[in-house]
Amino acid sequence: MISKGRPKGISVSFVIAVAVALFAPAPFAAPQSAGERSAQASSAPQPALDYEFFKTRVEPIFLKSRSPAHARCYACHEKIKHEKGFSLESLSPGSNFWTEEQSRRNFQTVSKLAVPGKPLSGLFPRHPLAPEAGGDVAPIHSGGRQFASQDDPDWQTLADWVRGKKADGSSAP
Repeated sequence: MISKGRPKGISVSFVIAVAVALFAPAPFAAPQSAGERSAQASSAPQPALDYEFFKTRVEPIFLKSRSPAHARCYACHEKIKHEKGFSLESLSPGSNFWTEEQSRRNFQTVSKLAVPGKPLSGLFPRHPLAPEAGGDVAPIHSGGRQFASQDDPDWQTLADWVRGKKADGSSAP
């Protein structure tokens, strides 16, 4: 037999639990960072990364010999030498540029390292930029800082791509 006090105790506990769940969910929500709040507040669309701009303007920089003090990006970031992060497809024997399929894979890889619209937010193109110019401090880019300044024309090209510049010269999202 059930005592008369027990059902009342259960129902009061149940009502309290439901009230807490319905009226106090905020303390259980994950805290938002200032960046998340500002991203929600802004309704501006994020720029899209343009494949044609990447293929015609950004990829050639990866193959360019920038100075005697710096290796070409490709020399260290070829997929067989640098499997994670910024890894570029291996050039076919005798080739001096990537095939269409390889360029598309490079685009996918590098796009994951960029924050569209914000060149200094993702690893690309911030990582090879000197810290005094706004690049990251650690971990050190073992190939040296390819760009001493944000004024470097090649860095500007990388940043333009991240900002959403299109191959046709437009910057529309």
